[in-house]
Amino acid sequence: MAEWKNLDTLASFEELQKCGRVDLAAVMSGESGAERVKEYSVPMAEGLTYNYAAKAVDDETLSVLKKLAEEAQLSGKFEELYNGAVINTGEKRLVLHQLCRGQLGGDVIADGVNKRDFYVEQQKRIADFAGKVHRGEIVNEKGEKFTSVVQIGIGGSDLGPRAMYLALENWARVTGHLKMTAKFISNVDPDDAAAVLASTDVPHTIFILVSKSGTTLETLTNESFVKDALEKEGLDPAKHMIAVTSETSPLAKNAGYLDAFFMDDYIGGRYSSSSAVGGAVLSLAFGPEVFAEFLDGAHAEDELAKEKDPLKNPDMLDALIGVYERNVLGMEATAVLPYSQALSRFPAHLQQVDMESNGKSVNRFGEPLDYVTGPVIFGEPGTNGQHSFYQLLHQGTNIIPLQFVGFRKSQIGSTSQQKLCANVAAQIVAFACGKKDENRNKNFEGGRPSSIIIGEQLTPASLGALLAHFENKIMFQGFLWNVNSFDQEGVQLGKVLAKRVLAHNTDGALKEYSDLLDI
Repeated sequence: MAEWKNLDTLASFEELQKCGRVDLAAVMSGESGAERVKEYSVPMAEGLTYNYAAKAVDDETLSVLKKLAEEAQLSGKFEELYNGAVINTGEKRLVLHQLCRGQLGGDVIADGVNKRDFYVEQQKRIADFAGKVHRGEIVNEKGEKFTSVVQIGIGGSDLGPRAMYLALENWARVTGHLKMTAKFISNVDPDDAAAVLASTDVPHTIFILVSKSGTTLETLTNESFVKDALEKEGLDPAKHMIAVTSETSPLAKNAGYLDAFFMDDYIGGRYSSSSAVGGAVLSLAFGPEVFAEFLDGAHAEDELAKEKDPLKNPDMLDALIGVYERNVLGMEATAVLPYSQALSRFPAHLQQVDMESNGKSVNRFGEPLDYVTGPVIFGEPGTNGQHSFYQLLHQGTNIIPLQFVGFRKSQIGSTSQQKLCANVAAQIVAFACGKKDENRNKNFEGGRPSSIIIGEQLTPASLGALLAHFENKIMFQGFLWNVNSFDQEGVQLGKVLAKRVLAHNTDGALKEYSDLLDI
């Protein structure tokens, strides 16, 4: 059994603080920079590569980071996780999102059920349903084929599936895999649902209601909005809606839905893109075989995450360098910068996965921590970000580590991809090396660290690998910080107070704000 210790009690962490600092501008200049780019690189799954040449680390730092990984027992903790240990201590649950895409260890039995078999069964049921929709065996009330799908959910039921759909939409259109267009309703603000429905062919749309408990306030509110729209079209909502929920929720085996597909408590919402939460919408939109390719890519990256040597394990290495930047170099944020418009919502998804997982100030045992944990995550696709917030990244007073993502080929085969890639290369070197100028306003200090994940093209398989990389990185960082990365108590208090407001059970400041908002 692995031992769970705070980061600041580990001897290797103390040693890490004594490591000499790397002059990034110096080591990334000239021939030394060229050699680093070749040397500081680790293969990932599906043809991706994690290159960390522009990170402020050297052989000494990496040697100590390797010791840290061993002392913190990162590989052993991951092994316990995928073999079914209760890693989510806050809720006393297993953590099984990797099991949705493949088995990494032995059989995992929970609640008397083989969980891998359970997830495969749901995938097969979804594939069968999607196939019937695509073949016109499941149709609307008028006997016409469904042509679009709308997912109703919030948080992990929206951000991940939405990001994955947008990432593959153009690829699917070009390759002939776009079966149905997809849209998403998440915000309880009625303007969100109204805007989506106004641009949707409602009579030819399947709506997916996603709620594990079947009681999520925002999701049920939006469901009512959608049902009203269907009824105004003279349609029976029960013949246009499916549910993704738990087997024990009020949405399961409910005559109000065409069918229900199941998730369980062992997969957190933010980690649910590879479960039925992502599977239903992606299988309907692109076909179940595309979703299967996505899962295969994620599983291939998960297999790499089992590698015990962190210098050969891109997910673990990324995590270790990130903790070094956060806890030794004192860097407070990380920017995720995909040079791919298809990944436009990927930073928003990672923002939730990272900040909801590791935004903790107590350890796994509820004890206050004396060191910082998860960074602030933000980002936008390049080159848009260059004309937005890169000014602060280049010359601001805070040094913010950068995580670039780039592909050699676009999804549509355009020669403009060369211009996009030129911008990525230029930015990495500009951030690292800077530019001296006597005019202080035009002087760039450099020394701004970055990494890049490079691939040939964004496909279902490479997208799966990319997603798994970041999920695993966040997991390893949680292990290092000794926090529970798989609960999210921080989102609960606001929900409780909102229910009090709606019940008009308020006093003090809560009552005054309720009155100000005319609730």
